[in-house]
Amino acid sequence: MANAQAGGQWYPPEWPERIRALASGELAPVTPKRAATVMLLKDTGDGPAVHMLRRRTSMAFAGGAYAYPGGGVDPRDDDRHVRWAGPSLDWWADRLGVDRAGAQAIVCAAVRETYEEAGVLLAGPAPDAVVGDTTGADWEADRAALVARELSFAEFLDRRGLVLRSDLLGAWTRWITPEFEPRRYDTWFFVAALPEGQRTRNASTVWTTPREAADGYDRGELLMMPPTIATLRQLVAYGTAAQALDAAPARDLTPVLASARLVDGEIVLSWPGHDEFTKHIPTGGAPA
Repeated sequence: MANAQAGGQWYPPEWPERIRALASGELAPVTPKRAATVMLLKDTGDGPAVHMLRRRTSMAFAGGAYAYPGGGVDPRDDDRHVRWAGPSLDWWADRLGVDRAGAQAIVCAAVRETYEEAGVLLAGPAPDAVVGDTTGADWEADRAALVARELSFAEFLDRRGLVLRSDLLGAWTRWITPEFEPRRYDTWFFVAALPEGQRTRNASTVWTTPREAADGYDRGELLMMPPTIATLRQLVAYGTAAQALDAAPARDLTPVLASARLVDGEIVLSWPGHDEFTKHIPTGGAPA
């Protein structure tokens, strides 16, 4: 079961033991799996709201924490050509720091996971169009098949004659799960605006302004992992969804990876550039 320490930061109680094992060489880091997550935005009278979902408390990874739609890359996300609008695969490969196949897989994962978890589809019948409504029973059947991995995203787009709208995404930041975690992800965070006519569909979701969500975290009312609260704080500065999307191309995608070191008999856990998450863990004790 996860613990919340300062504010609403998600903190697993097994971390100190795993950190000590990593420092002593008893624990070998797991290779992180590539993943993508999308901060879906819509404009309100109080600025842009972001779509967040609450992870099931029974989930092994960050159960009960608030997060954005997202998940791991499906191996089939790069197994065939998909009709593509927006920046080229070469452009995306350079932006994301991967090869062309990796770029397609990561962008496809971002669009697919947004559809699977939020019912919002960043694709359309033409390079300058986007689907206006995805609420019919046939759409829900396809969404369920995608979730069950009975249908690949490339097959789904091809069968419906849809073009993936990569121009509706902006790459925002990249975080890698700490080396001492048993489940590790190399996750690219994207921003996107809710397409006109579409609506989100999930019982465990909420639309909230980044400031409201961050305040809830600071009061200890909303449980979040470091990358979630960090990105929320970054979004507070933007008055519209368009402003956030316009800012995305200039953002640094150098991966944020936590480090753990032994200092004067205690473990110091830190995330580069994010001092608020630093933890001092006495040997055998709880974090402070």
